[in-house]
Amino acid sequence: MRLLPQLTTYLRFVRGLPAFVRSSMSLEEARDTIRRRVAEREQNFLRSIERGVFERERSPYRVLLERAGCDLADIRQMVGRDGLESTLRTLRAAGVYITFEEFKGLQPIVRDGQVIEARPEDFDNPLLSSYYRVSTGGTTGKARKVMVDLDSLTDRVAEHMVAEDIYGLLGVPCLLWFDIMPGTGLGSVLNRVPYGNIPERWYSPIASSDLKPAMRYRLANRIIVETARLSGAPIPRPKLLRMDQADVIARWAADTLEKHGQCVVRTHVSKALRVCIAAREMGIDLTGAVISAGGEPPTEAKVREIERTGARFLSGYHFTEVGAVGLSCLNPVDSNDQHLFKDHLALIQHPRPVPGFDQTVDAFYFSTLLPTAPKLLLNVESDDCGLVETRACGCPWEEFGFTEHIRHIRSFRKLTGEGVTLLGGQMERILEEVLPQRFGGTPLDYQLLEEEDEQGFTRLSVVVSPKVSLDNEQAVIDTVVAALRGGSLGADVSGAVWSRAGTLRVKRMEPIWTGRGKLVPLHMDRSSRPSADGAPSRVGTRS
Repeated sequence: MRLLPQLTTYLRFVRGLPAFVRSSMSLEEARDTIRRRVAEREQNFLRSIERGVFERERSPYRVLLERAGCDLADIRQMVGRDGLESTLRTLRAAGVYITFEEFKGLQPIVRDGQVIEARPEDFDNPLLSSYYRVSTGGTTGKARKVMVDLDSLTDRVAEHMVAEDIYGLLGVPCLLWFDIMPGTGLGSVLNRVPYGNIPERWYSPIASSDLKPAMRYRLANRIIVETARLSGAPIPRPKLLRMDQADVIARWAADTLEKHGQCVVRTHVSKALRVCIAAREMGIDLTGAVISAGGEPPTEAKVREIERTGARFLSGYHFTEVGAVGLSCLNPVDSNDQHLFKDHLALIQHPRPVPGFDQTVDAFYFSTLLPTAPKLLLNVESDDCGLVETRACGCPWEEFGFTEHIRHIRSFRKLTGEGVTLLGGQMERILEEVLPQRFGGTPLDYQLLEEEDEQGFTRLSVVVSPKVSLDNEQAVIDTVVAALRGGSLGADVSGAVWSRAGTLRVKRMEPIWTGRGKLVPLHMDRSSRPSADGAPSRVGTRS
């Protein structure tokens, strides 16, 4: 029943794509756009709330605001008197927020015993009209889609262009190693068309055959790419490049450096590490190359291995629902020091316990400010936490008012590796039900341990007590991968990538118990991550 409206919006996107790829933006226009959005962020927020919440009967935010006795006039008054972030904190205290689980459709919205009916699509921006859909990773048990609208793509161009100017990358040959649809690689390609920084090559570690809805996404990806090419944008057609073929990118970088003296590789952190290890093994010096990577925490070990090749590392903090949250500071305190992009986002923090782990974190709560955001967010909790601080750094981003920094960014309930993630709840079922049934023992005999190996790769070790008799450790890995398949689109991707990358391994040891005498199914090794003063810290630090 929903096929026709989805097809209509998709066709509108394809019809509007030629105008988008033929458009252009100057650097000064891009700078002015960001400055204007920063100056108008409070007005943009109020306009977004008025049109996307109070004029929309099915908005879950509208119900929460009514419960809090807050109307649009109240919000206008609070913003004018106290400022945007203070208003958002007041609303959070009054129950106007959405938890990570509620936003993803994992749990109903419940406030003081009242259940508020909501579907994941109720958070879609009702102001968008021509879009295609991508997946956020589908790590919550069913595929979750995010709309990518032409206006949304246009609004992201300014930040991409200014960022590449700040980092000295305008006109520098570029290669992408990102997933095809339903991944977000296509958006990364299209975003650079209006200012001419089109990537030379686009590789995907995932083939359409790896995914359940292969035909639909394969056709959509092909139609959009070919439409853009016919419209005059020579964007690259994606090519499959498996995890064990990182040497292909290392050779491209070597050839490009010889010809041009510079190049950029954009990918996920672990894939970037694979490229650099391959380069080092082949004796390739990557001096002059820039590795721009995100998708997982760029730990000190990973960054150290990347920079051993001579490459310069830049980190990025993105998630599909909002685009870029922040990008690297040029005078960083550590390797993952980001400037918050406050022109289109507001961020507050609030403490919360982490299910499945013995810890409390100060979670990030995001609110979108622009009417072109794919999802409309009002105090929506992400599954990330970290240190938020305001300081002067002398970086060019300060010229735009981007003085807020985010550091020690870490997912507090997802397992991350090779640029794909998986929610802990899916692994809990496998550890507590599937493995004991298959190999014996009890749920107390199994645990998943996330840690870094000696090369800096994130490894997920399936801890199995020595009391459990195992004839074949690989059978444990095969069982985990098989149990992931079919659970969700994201689980399919995670299982496929982790299997090829060797992310999963077995450790024969007793599961690790917490200092409070608890056995949590998921254990993350954070012992090496420093706090702001250099001492070991807990995962979240409140701003």
